[in-house]
This record gives sequence, structure tokens and C-alpha cells, in this order.
Amino acid sequence: MKILLVDDSRTIRNIQKNILAKLEHKEIDEAADGVEALVKLDEFSPDLILLDWNMPNMDGYTFLQTIRKNGVKTPVIMCTTEAEKTRVVQAIQAGANNYVVKPFSTETMAEKIEQTMKKVAAGA
Repeated sequence: MKILLVDDSRTIRNIQKNILAKLEHKEIDEAADGVEALVKLDEFSPDLILLDWNMPNMDGYTFLQTIRKNGVKTPVIMCTTEAEKTRVVQAIQAGANNYVVKPFSTETMAEKIEQTMKKVAAGA
């Protein structure tokens, strides 16, 4: 499975890559903000996007709204420190398929990816 990591923190992207490697995911690309992610989306054609909320240039919420408006169906898991219920609801309403609050464990990420891909496969 091809996964696109979108986060302005190189450290967080490295942590995510390590977690994904433990989960046997090796096809990974990265973007530091929503603008770069839009380019990578076309070039890399990911099967899943792990998306941070707070980033410069274009935040994750705006990126999510943009891709959904353009008809992109790629599953998105918001990976953010934004834990307030209103933010979670806002992300889901904008088209996020799942939501995980940083920091997260390998087990939590495995669970979120599995839930998300099952929902997408079921057409939910």
C-alpha cells in the first residue's frame, strides 16, 4: 500500500515512517505542507494519506477540503494534536475517513489503518 505522509515536522514524519515500517508498509512518500501534498498526490497516487492539521502554506483541513472538492477519494487519516471533539467532527465532515491524536503507538496506527481501509472497502 502506498502511503503519503503530510506533516510539516520532519521528526514526526520520521516517527510515522518507523511505525509504518514496523507494519510492513514500505511505499511511503512525504510532503511538508498541503501545497506540496497536492503535487505528490498526482505524482505518487497514494492509497492512503496521513494528514497533519497545523502546517504552513496550506493546512491539513484546507488540503482535505480541496481534494474532496476535486473528487479525490483517497482515504485520509487526520494525525494531529487537535483533540477537541469539534475538530474531530469538523475533519470528518470535511471528508476525513479517520482521526488519530498524536502521539500514537504502533498498535493504534495499525488499528486506525485497518479500520479505515475496511470502511473504504465496504463503501462506507
